[in-house]
Amino acid sequence: MRSDLEYRDHLIRSQPVLAARTVPVAAAHGLVLAGDVRSVHPIPLFDNSAMDGYAVHAADVAGASEAAPVTLPVVGDIPAGATAPTTVPRGSAARIMTGGPMPAGADAVVQVELTDAGTDRVQVHGASEPGRFVRRAGGDLAAGDVVARAGTRLTARALASIVSAGHGQVLAHPLPRVAVIATGSELRGPGEACGFGQIPNSNSTLVAACLAPVATTVDLGFVPDEASALRELLDAVSTRDETGAPRFDAVVLSGGVSVGAYDVVKEVLAPEPDMWFGPVAMQPGKPQGSGTYRGVSVFALPGNPVSVYVSTQMLVRPALRALAGAGAELPRFADVPAGADWATPPGRAQYLPARIEHGTAVPATAGGSGSHLVGTLARATGLVRVPAEVEAVRAGDVVQYWQDGDQL
Repeated sequence: MRSDLEYRDHLIRSQPVLAARTVPVAAAHGLVLAGDVRSVHPIPLFDNSAMDGYAVHAADVAGASEAAPVTLPVVGDIPAGATAPTTVPRGSAARIMTGGPMPAGADAVVQVELTDAGTDRVQVHGASEPGRFVRRAGGDLAAGDVVARAGTRLTARALASIVSAGHGQVLAHPLPRVAVIATGSELRGPGEACGFGQIPNSNSTLVAACLAPVATTVDLGFVPDEASALRELLDAVSTRDETGAPRFDAVVLSGGVSVGAYDVVKEVLAPEPDMWFGPVAMQPGKPQGSGTYRGVSVFALPGNPVSVYVSTQMLVRPALRALAGAGAELPRFADVPAGADWATPPGRAQYLPARIEHGTAVPATAGGSGSHLVGTLARATGLVRVPAEVEAVRAGDVVQYWQDGDQL
């Protein structure tokens, strides 16, 4: 039986990286750069003031003090965004705002707090020195410097740097387009009344929400446990556009992957040469399937909702990040003391829905890590992973806790 980490790493390695495309920076958040980005110009572009105050020759105010102020004529105003060049002769000053371009001749800025804030003439009550409160052109980056390397995830910070460096678009790998399909004749749509033997389809909503930050998802609803219905939908998912590209890069299926008589996903996909189905040493989430169907990556998950949550966050999401060019972007766990005792499954890694109470991790669902406990899943703020070799958890033991990104 594969371990959970072995299977996760296999999924990551199996994903082809999506072809890069040119994307406007406004639409690039969360994407991965496909090439280095270099600064078109120096940052800052020009010498400018770091303070509201007066641009001066430092030598003219070298002896200024409260007791012996220096008075200078004001030859102009320089707001941020001023485009007309200004010159400050010796023995004079120009009023300047933060970000305003330094005038020719001036080599320092006296902050307004050390003056009487005059408009025609200004009294300076403090000395300065060359370069004081001046932001030099290229002091942050020189033209041609690398702003961000290929493989960088485009965060808000990275995008701000790239725009400041003169770029309005980037070459990046797109987010994968993912179809979400639940299977089961017992399913009904959100908000629909359920008769005897029927249950709401929470899995599609769960998968789409988990993947929203890393993929463009389309919820295709659910299909009954009928091979023909599932095959028809999978064929539609794998159709190609006029350029030959598939409509979707991946499909996430929930339900029908075990060994039951009505496990339709396995029935339809197991004969495909590029598909695998089998057990993974994790709880919940033991039955898994993956591979490709007509060029589309397939992730076949168990049907119980907690299994779907764990599988999506711990297995599917890292694989989709690899598809989007991020490489091995793995869930981050932190050491946290356990706040309670709980049992663990023998021989399998346990993923326990948990929450943090008083700095400790405690079970969040009413019955531990049972795969069906969706009603109390809302109480969880993350997952605790307990390795397969750990026989039980006792209060005070150090455990590995993953914080769900939905938590603020």
